[in-house]
Amino acid sequence: MKKFATVAVLSLAALAAQAKDIVDTAVSAGQFKTLATALQAAGLVDTLKGPGPFTVFAPTDEAFAKIPKADLEALLKDKAKLTAVLTYHVVPGKVMSKDVAPGQVKTVQGSALTVSTTGGVMVDKARVTAADIVASNGVIHVIDSVVLPN
Repeated sequence: MKKFATVAVLSLAALAAQAKDIVDTAVSAGQFKTLATALQAAGLVDTLKGPGPFTVFAPTDEAFAKIPKADLEALLKDKAKLTAVLTYHVVPGKVMSKDVAPGQVKTVQGSALTVSTTGGVMVDKARVTAADIVASNGVIHVIDSVVLPN
């Protein structure tokens, strides 16, 4: 019985090690340093480490680099505006790429993203460059631009 318990504990530990939440998955990918900094500045890390599920359209560091440096620095200092921008990238639920349909999708921020599927998936004017990065509490779709609510 002791051997079985040890195997079960090791199996659970291996499963827990594989099942990273959205924040840990993004951080370990290495291409979302600016997003991680922004989530921390907005106080959203704990939320996105929560149970979810969430679908996150995650801009890469290159996407954030498209924003003029002074504008990005100002955004990072304005917690309310930063929170609105970041939550505009999050949709409640776990939406895998096979379930994406063109149209309006309501975000956690409250506004709707426009999704199109002609010639690849676009979210507003951002292109999805990688899809279905599964996390323990949702899914990440990588986008090439930061999208802004109206």
